Amino acid sequence: MYDLIIKTGTIYDGTGEKPYQSDIGVKNGKIEAIGKINEPSRKIIDAKDRIVTPGFVDIHTHYDGQVTWDPYLRPSTYHGVTTVIMGNCGVGFSPCRPEDRDWLISLMEGVEDIPGTALHEGINWQWESFPEYLDTLEKKPLAIDVGTQVPHGAVRAYVMGQRGINHEKATSNEIRQMSKIVKEGIEAGAFGFSTSRTEKHRDSGGSLTPSITAHKDELVSIAKAVGELDKGVLQGISDFYDFESEFDIFKEMAKSSGRPISLTVEQQDRRPDWWHQLLDGIEEAQNEGIPMYGQVPARATGINMGLTATLNPFTLYPSFYEISKKSLKEKVEIMKDPVFKEKLLLEEPVSIGNPLVEEITGSFNKMFRLGEPANYEPEPDSSFEAIAKKQNILPAEVAYDCLLEKEGRALIYNPLFNYLSGNLDYVEKMLNHPYSISGLGDAGAHCGAIIDASFPTTLIQHWGRDRKRGVRIPLEKLISKQTLETSRLLGIKDRGVLKKGYKADINVIDFENLTLHEPEVINDLPAGGRRLIQKATGYDYTIVSGEVAFLGGEATGVLKGKLIRNQVS
Repeated sequence: MYDLIIKTGTIYDGTGEKPYQSDIGVKNGKIEAIGKINEPSRKIIDAKDRIVTPGFVDIHTHYDGQVTWDPYLRPSTYHGVTTVIMGNCGVGFSPCRPEDRDWLISLMEGVEDIPGTALHEGINWQWESFPEYLDTLEKKPLAIDVGTQVPHGAVRAYVMGQRGINHEKATSNEIRQMSKIVKEGIEAGAFGFSTSRTEKHRDSGGSLTPSITAHKDELVSIAKAVGELDKGVLQGISDFYDFESEFDIFKEMAKSSGRPISLTVEQQDRRPDWWHQLLDGIEEAQNEGIPMYGQVPARATGINMGLTATLNPFTLYPSFYEISKKSLKEKVEIMKDPVFKEKLLLEEPVSIGNPLVEEITGSFNKMFRLGEPANYEPEPDSSFEAIAKKQNILPAEVAYDCLLEKEGRALIYNPLFNYLSGNLDYVEKMLNHPYSISGLGDAGAHCGAIIDASFPTTLIQHWGRDRKRGVRIPLEKLISKQTLETSRLLGIKDRGVLKKGYKADINVIDFENLTLHEPEVINDLPAGGRRLIQKATGYDYTIVSGEVAFLGGEATGVLKGKLIRNQVS
């Protein structure tokens, strides 16, 4: 007898091959049979008019703290994700001495916009070393599978103390210690090593992430230590201001270790063509036999602004600053006063020396109502600047009025990166690149500004069904990009495809009616912390290790997930 049979679904098996109709039989948490099945089963799911896919594998998340208190890892589990990998961008919570806990929280708070109060309240520190962190996670109840990487920032602070935090150059002895810690982490089950070299990443006090100035010797030596195990991946992000020297560091890390490295790829308005240079460099490296990949988004990297979010278009205006600490109800009441409105709209924003924040809050040509269902490729003529021109008013007035909608809970969408010409053609080129990997959703992070944990839904809904302004991508390719391709990059070989003997992590999706809804801000983190969530309808069943863990995107209470460890040969 089978534990579960999924009947007559349209199977997208994760390999990128064309779909076919079949039954799937599951026993003891694995796929036992694919084909016409007439045997009895304890549970049968009718998948007629549904697509059946492997569970999605998200390789770029930041649940490093949330995983210690939340077994369901929302919002990823609203979107068919059954495996997540944490520890990206060089930030995480291990290794960590007790006296460094507050600093690591401040780094995560600043880099990933996760409320420090929630992290202080939610994390029960039961580890110091990285192997101890993994052992702690192994004891946690989980609805989906979780893996992690060793973060450079934590390692640097652990070995070098304040010198590492202050960006001083590591000594040869310190480099040996860091390499040893990373190697031990991967031997214990970590999936790789991550680092950050971008000015966007700062702690809550505004200081740059410790790894941004790490010398090439430090990074290459750590990569070589990973390579000695013949397992594990490397992950990095950089501004690439000095492209040649910066790219050379990452290329040498991959070359000297023989391990795959994936690098963040985004189009930026101020440097609209540099991403071409990065992908070209990656392709050249691949032609030389060096395993480099671009980690690319499923849509524009978009900022959500509002009175309940971290930023809004008037964050830098003096009059708004005066009311910024008031409750939402009080803000709305004050902003409804036409005298206050007139006063604020006559003001100029104050410069705070942060060009990115100033760009986000001042780009009215890239501000939109997201709508319901959420539209992530809005027409340029629906921008606040375009609307203002039609109505002969200031763009700021359009934004002001929008903020007061939904009793002050309305959100404004700013497609910050990958949207220079008013479309997602940049993203289409990235997704179709021969050496790109789908990622960058940052699930669990950017709680008050970004909700890109829904990338898996955008990937199949927008690119496989709904896109009207340009090229669509075959659905079988899209599913493979976030199942087989992501799992194989990490060296996870027991999932990502629907074949006999593989782990029964499976989605049954009403693809015709799959809908990504508008995000909202809720306060359900520890200590009442704020975060953005976004739901989707259409995920009828999400199955983890052969049991239905999520029904219509909502948890059933089944906890068949676990910590997964990289198996070092």
